[in-house]
Amino acid sequence: MAQAREPGDRRRADFHSHSLLSDGVASPRAMWEGAEALAHRALALTDHLSLEDPAPLLDRLRREARALEGGGIVPIVGVELTRLPPRRIATVARAARRAGAEIVIVHGETLMEPVPPGTNRAALESGAVDVLAHPGLLAPGDAALARANSVALEISGRRVHSLTNGHVVREALRAGAELVVDSDAHAVDQLIPLEMARKIALGAGVPPTRLERVLVTAPDRLVRRIRGP
Repeated sequence: MAQAREPGDRRRADFHSHSLLSDGVASPRAMWEGAEALAHRALALTDHLSLEDPAPLLDRLRREARALEGGGIVPIVGVELTRLPPRRIATVARAARRAGAEIVIVHGETLMEPVPPGTNRAALESGAVDVLAHPGLLAPGDAALARANSVALEISGRRVHSLTNGHVVREALRAGAELVVDSDAHAVDQLIPLEMARKIALGAGVPPTRLERVLVTAPDRLVRRIRGP
């Protein structure tokens, strides 16, 4: 198996970050340009969305992304559904997609910023979610459901959400679910280069034989699902 290489070959994709359009501190363009400087292949801006109209947020992100199309980074426009009643997740996810979201992630049941119980299961069952972010203590069967419904489980690079990374990895490996390493960056200096993502994955218990799949193969598959070959 080929080892993950140093950044510079543009294989790093990050599907979870925020701009000043929600609780981040940098503009969308600054975040994408910062990721490009770190040799990312792709960065998804997934600003927080609850029950409000998704169109204004997504329209602004698309305008910002158009300025970077054709450059050195794939700017992905999306949302992070946050603190929704679980019964509303599928409906809001589909509305976000109709409004132009290329990726939909859900703020999972992390230990430190809890959301309503049942959020993880509702996201995994929705049929409209790509990544379950910082899912916390996954319940029995959740990882298998993630695999069945092609939802990637996140290994979080954000300190406040990383407490259960080991549990998430263990459950995902057992069920054969896909894993991705995301930064959950709220500023440019919180973005994670490929080598740091490798260390986070190893520290969470990803075996060296699985690194290529977690760091490159699964993210590449998701980028192609979003943007095509």
